[in-house]
Amino acid sequence: MLDLLVIGLRLAQYGGAVILLGTPLFLLYGLRGPDAVAQSWARGLLIAACAVVAVASALTLVAQTSVMAGSITEGLKLASLGFMITGTSLGPAFLLRAGLGLVALTLVLLGRPSRLQWGLLVFAGLVVSASFAWTGHGAATEGSGRYPHMFASILHSWAAALWLGALVALWIMTARQRPGDVRSDRVLHRALHGFAGVGSAAVAVLILSGLVNSWFMVGIDGLGGLVTTPYGWFLLVKLLLFGLMLALAASNRFHLTPELFYALDDPDDMSVAIGRLKRSLMVETFVALALLAVVAVMGTLAPVSAMDMTM
Repeated sequence: MLDLLVIGLRLAQYGGAVILLGTPLFLLYGLRGPDAVAQSWARGLLIAACAVVAVASALTLVAQTSVMAGSITEGLKLASLGFMITGTSLGPAFLLRAGLGLVALTLVLLGRPSRLQWGLLVFAGLVVSASFAWTGHGAATEGSGRYPHMFASILHSWAAALWLGALVALWIMTARQRPGDVRSDRVLHRALHGFAGVGSAAVAVLILSGLVNSWFMVGIDGLGGLVTTPYGWFLLVKLLLFGLMLALAASNRFHLTPELFYALDDPDDMSVAIGRLKRSLMVETFVALALLAVVAVMGTLAPVSAMDMTM
């Protein structure tokens, strides 16, 4: 039960971090100043993301301590929590995420939407996302490969947050879109067009950093472990989901976004184009959620390379 709780809280942290980094970054590069500020939905989404990061990180500190101590009762003891904070690398990371989540939440609640605010949220998101690499499999590599693996893991986290945070924003914008408002239709198209190049760069970084991570966590000698170990099974599922997301993203960029552009002057065509785009983005978002859930489970499993070393 505790293990399932930890996985659920990891998923909550991932989801919050994705939005904390990717959504305000999208507002900065994907939309012009007035158009970005006009996105009233963004404030509520960012408030929720900051709160989730803060609360889930604090709860994970207790849950992970309870796993190590053997029970929730033992995990709630000050001595156990103190050891987790001072004697492991996990405890400080949980506190850092919770603290940054609270600071970011205060910033959104007390400040007005602006490029400065979004820039500060992006910085908080970069640190929160990087902290997963500091305490994950990337930090467990020893020797000369330690820093290359950790650096690749950090880049992987950042690229994923950039892509998925923007995806959530685009889905919300599309879901709220009402065909007929010519200016709003053009804003949506510019947002999709603005994300196209950045999204392609994020995918390239994900693929390259994923290959580096796989080299350290699977390796050539461990390829057989992809079908004989739990980590390998989940990695294959992750790759399948990633491939599905790539296919949906390619359809959005090369088919649905141009279709939206050609429909800008025809309300009937626009309604059809937005409907198709909305469904595609919705499916892609749910696939992304499933992918994050798989990653949350993988974070609790020993990689294939570690299994090989123990055999």
